[in-house]
Amino acid sequence: MRNSFLTAIAPMLWGTTYIVTTEFLPEYGPISVAMIRALPIGLMLVLYFRVFPTGIWWWRSLVLGGLNIGLFFALLFVATYRLPGGIAATVGAIQPILVILFSWPLFKQRPRLIILLVSLLGVLGVGLLVLAPTAQLDLIGVLAALAGAMTMAGGVVLTKYWQRPVSLIVFTSWQLVAGGLILLPLAILFEGPFLQIPSGQNLFGFSWLAVLNTGLAYALWFRGIEQLPAWKVSVLGLLSPVVAVGAGYFLLSQSLVFIQLIGVGLILASIVIAQRLNTNEPTTTENRWSLARTFRI
Repeated sequence: MRNSFLTAIAPMLWGTTYIVTTEFLPEYGPISVAMIRALPIGLMLVLYFRVFPTGIWWWRSLVLGGLNIGLFFALLFVATYRLPGGIAATVGAIQPILVILFSWPLFKQRPRLIILLVSLLGVLGVGLLVLAPTAQLDLIGVLAALAGAMTMAGGVVLTKYWQRPVSLIVFTSWQLVAGGLILLPLAILFEGPFLQIPSGQNLFGFSWLAVLNTGLAYALWFRGIEQLPAWKVSVLGLLSPVVAVGAGYFLLSQSLVFIQLIGVGLILASIVIAQRLNTNEPTTTENRWSLARTFRI
């Protein structure tokens, strides 16, 4: 359970992203926020360790950085700025189902029924949160959140499949730089140059997102992908909407209706069941091909 607990810290930190961006960074565009969140901390880590990709890991780092960081951040922040925080977080919680589906063709095995049922329990909880009577849905925001879930799910599966060739923090830094460089031209093109001087409030927001929500959270997340079955890691991601909704309730005085509380209960139940479920899946990086044995009925 120690691995599950450490991995759970990542989505719990991500759950604070929504309140931090809306309260501390309202004057910045979503792509600019995503770029500033990833690129500076990534460059600092790369320059400190001075370990660079070699061979196929140049393009693999670009792909993983795009899926886990670049595209995901851009879509996440578009959803954040167009949807209430709790909804933006919960729409992306279909990720466990997507991880199972993406793993199917990669490992040439069908998913086990119990895994699908546990994941669907979490999706049901998400649906109750998203479809609450007070929810205000925006089509572009919902589509961005769904696309973000797809890119993150693809990143989780490929990270598990390829296995890192270097230390965890260096592996994380490569992806932060790759993702940040993908976002940089998009931020300049769509949101213009960054001319405004950040206020103290802005600096706090950027520091929180870069150090805790990105540097620390992604290191713990990638560690969890190595130590746990990929779908279990994705189910832990459901903690993000729970934290986001809780932050909105306690810090912004946002209202909650009873059906949303039921949704939270189902999400927490799916997380607990998933972590206690023994699927006999390998959890180390010794043999990536043995991961396929888990995906059977």
